Amino acid sequence: MIQFGVLGAARIVPNALVLPCADEPRSAIACIAARDPSRAERFARKHGIPVAHPSYRDVIEDSSIEAVYNPLPISLHHRWTIEALAAGKHVLCEKSFSSNAREAEEMAKAATENGRVLMDAFHYRYHPAFHRAREIVESGRLGRVASVEARFHVPITDPADIRLNYETGGGATMDIGCYAISWARHITGEEPSELTAVAEVGPPHVDVFLEARFEFPSGARAVVSGDMRAGVPPRIELSVTGDEGKMVFRNPLAPQLGHRIELDIQGHKTVEELDRRSTYAYQLDAFIEAIEEGQPLLTGARDAVKQMRVIDRCYEAAGLPLRGLDL
Repeated sequence: MIQFGVLGAARIVPNALVLPCADEPRSAIACIAARDPSRAERFARKHGIPVAHPSYRDVIEDSSIEAVYNPLPISLHHRWTIEALAAGKHVLCEKSFSSNAREAEEMAKAATENGRVLMDAFHYRYHPAFHRAREIVESGRLGRVASVEARFHVPITDPADIRLNYETGGGATMDIGCYAISWARHITGEEPSELTAVAEVGPPHVDVFLEARFEFPSGARAVVSGDMRAGVPPRIELSVTGDEGKMVFRNPLAPQLGHRIELDIQGHKTVEELDRRSTYAYQLDAFIEAIEEGQPLLTGARDAVKQMRVIDRCYEAAGLPLRGLDL
């Protein structure tokens, strides 16, 4: 059984790890720490976690754990992931993986040097629904892929939301647009050769909207966007158009909450729905198998570096500073 330590009592922890571990006999959560120790204690009591440590350092140095889950603010991913790897722990790190590509490269290097598993927590990538979407594209049923559109739009109305803070790695692209970028990269299996971007800024240096246009080596083009402007209609969707047909994947983020893969191939329309098991459960399976069996990860450290390079390019193309710079 792989024992986890958790860095921070973030809102995502119950869905991302507590519930999957409850249904997984190969893993358990042994300890947690938070910036506010009393919050960690309350969280531990509520979720049946045996130990609430007073500090992140205590979690990392806990000899009873083999792995660390890092859902801290993005600006803290680099430091605490590297320290956990150096302490001999495997790390499941929330997205966005780091503040910028340079940090991602250092994190990947630390994983290699310490012989540990480091995973970028793009949970959607492990769900059968996304596997099916890729299978459809790769089968050639759509013909030659001409265009991809990936949109993740969710309004944020609280001006104090951490996602609107540059110092903590905030921005629409870092929080939700990163998914649209990842969907486009993974559905095509390519990295953009050309890239342009436009953005709307809210708080200083923070994109509340960013749209990027990619051109891939194959000739396919993509439009990706993250939008967290107040009042924007929610939209979580990926579409792929080829010269033989079109696929629209509704809710590639969390298919367990409901999804549809709609195909229109030369006028013949079909709809597919797959497994409603949690994306996070599939992610946990993959993480465990990477540790115990050496199975390759679809969103391992190498892919995380590629992802962060694209994000950096988007910010640069939109005329915005990279996250993690001391401005």
